[in-house]
Amino acid sequence: MKQKVRVGIIGCGKIALNHAKALLANDNVELLACADVDGKRAAEFADRFGIPHAYDNSTDLMSSGIDTVTVCTPHPTHEATVIEAARHGLNVLCEKPIAISLAAADNMIDAAESAGVTFGVLFQRRFWEASQRAHQAIRSGRIGTPVFASVSLRLGRDAAYFNSDPWRGTWDAEGGGVLINQAIHYIDLMQWCVGSPVVRVNGSIATLKHGDHIEVEDSAVATLEFANGALGVIQAGTTFAPGLGTQVLVTGNNGATVSITEFPEGEPAFNDIWTVAGEESYRAVHSTETDSDRSLATIHEGLTPYHARQIDDFIDAVAHHRAPLVTAREARKALATVLAIYESSRTRLPVDLGATPVHA
Repeated sequence: MKQKVRVGIIGCGKIALNHAKALLANDNVELLACADVDGKRAAEFADRFGIPHAYDNSTDLMSSGIDTVTVCTPHPTHEATVIEAARHGLNVLCEKPIAISLAAADNMIDAAESAGVTFGVLFQRRFWEASQRAHQAIRSGRIGTPVFASVSLRLGRDAAYFNSDPWRGTWDAEGGGVLINQAIHYIDLMQWCVGSPVVRVNGSIATLKHGDHIEVEDSAVATLEFANGALGVIQAGTTFAPGLGTQVLVTGNNGATVSITEFPEGEPAFNDIWTVAGEESYRAVHSTETDSDRSLATIHEGLTPYHARQIDDFIDAVAHHRAPLVTAREARKALATVLAIYESSRTRLPVDLGATPVHA
């Protein structure tokens, strides 16, 4: 690489810490600027990480001589921020979800493609060793064709978590609850592993525990149909005390099953079920000796190495003019599934995502 990628961070909240650490550790990056609507927070962030320039708005940052930004702002702001960056000719790596509506996501994708800039979205759990191993096994045909997939998310959250930021737990400022904030990571993993888009959804959401301090869902269930004929299920809740972790599982038509399990939350995932012929193994998941309800800061810290892997992939993609592992169009798929569950719950009807399943 002849010239380093010049990067600015937009949004200096909790998750931006992972971005700064990863960018500073990449020898091909110059982290030159950060911005936050709270100018004091931006200045403190810049001082902490030795970033030369701090701004109280993204427009000044985008005009500061950088060529790439990472976006760490609340969900509803992603659309305007990414479109503005594309208009400045800047490459963009945006935190998940890509947006809170498909129209917004499409506007962002169109803007990036029209500007010819690289646009990726953070789904760092794809970079777990366990995820990579499962994906490779499925893609190589070692489980046959995927026929069943599931996401099981059983996490604990409390009032302090929802009250830690004003945007949490609201439809306008977060776009939803457990599905769009937590489960979307694992929905992305499931769809990536199955390798086929979700085409039909039947789902239901409810607020069963945290209704005193949130207006969005804390519980959700759904059944899915994939374009290749596979079936899937989602169970997601932030109602568990203690939290029981998460699992993504895929079974193929030769009977083999692979899983990706995260317990406790924030620890690197492992393959607790692996029945590929000749490689069979099982691993116990839960233990009363494990602290399964870790602080959000601890969870984020555990994900730092995988943020770094995805950020490294994105920087390499920018430098070599290739697509990153998680493109914006890839990230749109998980959002489409989440929004279809919301719509199905609202209407009490299945939602067709537009393609025809092979068994229809």
